[in-house]
Amino acid sequence: MSDGDTPMIRPSVPAADRLIGVKRPVLSHGFVVLVDYMGSDAAIVQAARVSYGPGTKTLRDDRGLIRYLLRHRHTTPFEMVELKFLIRLPIYVARQIVRHRTASLNEFSQRYSIVPDEFDLPPVQDIRRQSTRSRQGRAEPLPREVAERFRSDLQHVSHDAYAAYSAALEAGVARETARMILPLAYYTQWYWKIDLWNLLHFLSLRLDTHTQEETRLYAAELAKAVQAICPIAYEAFEDFVLGSVSLSGKERRAIRSLLEGATPEKACADAGLPLTREDGKSMTTGEGVEFLEKLERIRAPG
Repeated sequence: MSDGDTPMIRPSVPAADRLIGVKRPVLSHGFVVLVDYMGSDAAIVQAARVSYGPGTKTLRDDRGLIRYLLRHRHTTPFEMVELKFLIRLPIYVARQIVRHRTASLNEFSQRYSIVPDEFDLPPVQDIRRQSTRSRQGRAEPLPREVAERFRSDLQHVSHDAYAAYSAALEAGVARETARMILPLAYYTQWYWKIDLWNLLHFLSLRLDTHTQEETRLYAAELAKAVQAICPIAYEAFEDFVLGSVSLSGKERRAIRSLLEGATPEKACADAGLPLTREDGKSMTTGEGVEFLEKLERIRAPG
């Protein structure tokens, strides 16, 4: 930023401009639309260098600065960039995303409007067993007949619920009351605005494999918009957040044992990271198991 006589020009990123207004389909009836954005990689750099005035920095210098800022969690410059989306999503996904309270949202009102007859119907391959390792996740596929029965039940329940909803409206029941009968599979939509730093935090959680698959699909579409608007910042995010592995104090001690030649099991024992329960059975969750998973991630190519 220089003196007040310098004209202010709204930055435009051609790759991002091509996304504005484009419906990116997600699930059976959902979508993500980039409505607008403010700022780009240049805005991050401008905010970080405000104390120094104008200069002749190169693109390489800008890239290095953005990577430094993200690597050291200097958040404010990233907050200078904002993105606004229109998102149509099932209510059960919306309930996960709304937990990220750093976004501003305005949701379709089922009190004012009649809900469209659209519900999510997952494909057979996405209907799987409850995970034995996670209370909130899925594991291996179910027999096809079980999955198809669930899909059939979901269709019947949804159709019956919507018929009851429509009948209630025709009978004069207020919309705010009639909506109670609709399942979580029905869709809602909202405008969702968030700054870049908080969106990157959202993506760090919702692109993770522990997140419900349907929510990850929405996060992936949001990530594409970020990548178009701020490609340098997103590259840094991939390197220093998505591609990183954090280590606790105990895990660092285990790494030292590994470097000294210990086996992974011995390293866990040395660091106090248990792998077996009191009854002698192998643990399926816990700090020790998670440390071994981190080792596998480090070993994996790419």
